[in-house]
Amino acid sequence: MKKLTYLCGLMAANPALAQGWGNVAKQEEETGFSWTDPLWPAFWMAWTPATFVLFCGIFGAIAIIGILEGFRYRDGLERKGILGLTTTLGDRLFITLLGTAYIFLAWLGFVGQPFWWPLGLSVIWAIFCFRKV
Repeated sequence: MKKLTYLCGLMAANPALAQGWGNVAKQEEETGFSWTDPLWPAFWMAWTPATFVLFCGIFGAIAIIGILEGFRYRDGLERKGILGLTTTLGDRLFITLLGTAYIFLAWLGFVGQPFWWPLGLSVIWAIFCFRKV
């Protein structure tokens, strides 16, 4: 009886015996970096690295515009652009973000992937918005 309890205790303590001998040599496969895997699987929102970088970029741009308008351009740096609108830095950032969203949605609807071309178009759109609008 002592040997049986010793054997059961040994099996419970040894993970190879508890999982079966077929799993002894198997190792978990390492998966590489993926832009679509969730960062925190148990979190309520599926934050992927791509969405995290996107939101950090948007909030960073808002912070930079806020700092510029708070310390350097106290009057708001208003000007009338080619669209006929009187805009400030924040207005131009909003128009840039809105246009960028439309560029990416149109590219996704008409072409699909890859997204390097709409990224380049969005940078050109941002430069245009901040210089001419």
